[in-house]
Order: sequence, then structure tokens, then C-alpha cells
Amino acid sequence: MSKLVLEDVELYYNRVHALRALSFEVGEGEIVALLGNNGAGKTSTLSMLSGLVRAKSGRVTWGDKDLTKLQPWDIVGAGLLHIPEGRKIFSTMTVHENLLLGGYLVKDQKLIQERADYAYELMPRLAERRTQQGGTLSGGEQQMLALGRALVGGPKLLLLDEPSMGLAPLIVKQVMEIIAAVNKQGTTILLVEQNARAALKIADRAYVLESGRVTMSGPANELAADPRVIEAYLGA
Repeated sequence: MSKLVLEDVELYYNRVHALRALSFEVGEGEIVALLGNNGAGKTSTLSMLSGLVRAKSGRVTWGDKDLTKLQPWDIVGAGLLHIPEGRKIFSTMTVHENLLLGGYLVKDQKLIQERADYAYELMPRLAERRTQQGGTLSGGEQQMLALGRALVGGPKLLLLDEPSMGLAPLIVKQVMEIIAAVNKQGTTILLVEQNARAALKIADRAYVLESGRVTMSGPANELAADPRVIEAYLGA
């Protein structure tokens, strides 16, 4: 059973203390949301988990693997895929070419195609635009493309950074439904999201970060009803 466990993680950017004794866990098959305002440490957490930045101290394990000792490409190889804020698709490549790039570590070409077909089935809008350049897509379609590209990589744990950013409410709902559907197929998800209302609707559990540390945690439905969360993140 693969569980993600962070224990007393400390992270600095030069003199900025980004994560402070950060500890939490994500169980296999869960959707866990990380909530918090700008500067709370949410993106830093995902960057550290994917090996883009290194923790100064603490331990991070995914099943029997110590992620703090792995290179970013080895972390991807272990099944942790990170969709960064802003999507980061390849704008001059077609939708289909973007999807296929998600399988760059997958040696089985038939499997890559099967996963691409699944992405098209899950997100028919991508199928309609498979020959269009990624840069011509709307923001919501680009987010779907980023999700589809990750799915071709066969993620066991998907790290999502602000998937709703800049999207209209109806598109946010669609993207969250797609994330929930991916989870139902067995992918564990760690969701960083400022849209707390949308995140708590699909999450099993959530953690609230402030200044790089966990200040609240619990089942998503309980946090959604907590007056402190309502006041700070959901609106009165």
C-alpha cells in the first residue's frame, strides 16, 4: 500500500522559511486538498514533493521510497506526476502530440495509445481538438490537456497545483468532475487549490496551511462546515 507521508519537513528559499516542520499524509486512493492563502507554502510543498526543490530537513516517503533522496525523473518514474500552476503545455504542439509526450518514460507504445484514448474518452473536447495547437485552446481546455498528458504517464499519485485558476465557474465544475473521475479509477490525488469551496466538494480530507505549517485538518465535509474555514476561505 502506497501512502505519502511528510514528517517535519523544513524548506528554505535563501532566507525565506517556506515550510516549517510540515507533517501530513495522503492515503492510497484519497483526494486530499491543501488549502491556504498565497504564500502559505502550498506550491512549495508540491515543488518539494516532485524534487524541483530540496528540503533542508525532514522525511518524505511514498510507500517504501524515500523521496528526499530521489531525482525528479526518478520521482516521476515512481508514479508521482506534477501538474504545475499555469498548465505548462507545449503551445506549438498539437493536442495529440502533447498527450503522447506524457508517456516519455513509458516504453510500451500500445499502452501510451490506450491511455491517450482514455483521456479522449474522459474529455471529449480534447478529442474534438486533437489536431489543434495547444496554444489555441481555451484555459479550461488547456487544463484538460495538462490532465490528459499526466494520465498518459500512468500516475499513481497526481500532484495538482491550482487547476481552477483563471477558469469560469462552469469550467471549474467540469475540471473538478474530471479530477474526481480520475480518482475513481484509482489515482491518488493531492490537490492544491485556492478555490476552497470547489476543492472541499471533491476531497476526502483537507489540510489548511498558514506560513508553511498545518493549522487545521480533518474530513473535507467537516472543514467545509467549520466557521473558521467559512470565514477565511469560503465567505460568510
